[in-house]
Amino acid sequence: MPSAAHRIDPFPEYRMNASSNSRCLATLALAAAALLGAQGSQAADFTLAGQASFHNDVVRIDFTVNAATEVRLWTDSWLLGTPGTNFDPYLSLFNSSGALVATNDDAEASFGAGPGFFDSGLVLTGLVGSYHLTLTAAPNSPNGNRLADGFAFDSEAPIAIGQWNQPTYDLNANDQKGTFWQVQLQGVNQAAVVPEPASLALMLAGLLGVGWRKRSLTTRPWSFLTVSTAVLTLA
Repeated sequence: MPSAAHRIDPFPEYRMNASSNSRCLATLALAAAALLGAQGSQAADFTLAGQASFHNDVVRIDFTVNAATEVRLWTDSWLLGTPGTNFDPYLSLFNSSGALVATNDDAEASFGAGPGFFDSGLVLTGLVGSYHLTLTAAPNSPNGNRLADGFAFDSEAPIAIGQWNQPTYDLNANDQKGTFWQVQLQGVNQAAVVPEPASLALMLAGLLGVGWRKRSLTTRPWSFLTVSTAVLTLA
């Protein structure tokens, strides 16, 4: 029988002390902060891209501007490859308090060859601070003058973009079924896509699980041998 000094605690997970909990929470906080994106002291250009799934998806990008300058925001995903392969995007800009600043469906001529005919673009001056840029599939526009008001398609059942006939699609070509989106941000200091609540919760849960497992392996060395044996057996 092991001595008290070497006795294995069969339920160590129920005896996490306050310092362990604090370290776990600190790790999660740092991981969440990392999601805010790259930071820089000088204005820079950012390219952010991803995939939308449904016609009422809302992609949110947070960015900051440290000093008043011209800021250019535009999509070029409708133009990429064969024009019309991907859905027709719509951009909306909100300030840090959620008030609507500007919207655009089809890009301005001042972008030149950047975006395509149905791409979206905004040119703004005098911006300083934090902002929220949303990308939706046109005509899924804001319901009101605040981000909290939601968007036109929020109450609709989600339709897969590949099965949705967007109002601007070409009936003969059956185009704009692609889910890819891409946004260019010029003249900002920090930019990052904000994960959806479900994705963020899943990632944080994974991080918590990794931290919990690591502590369990440290407390019970025999657990590592068990995992190693399972891996070797599967191989």
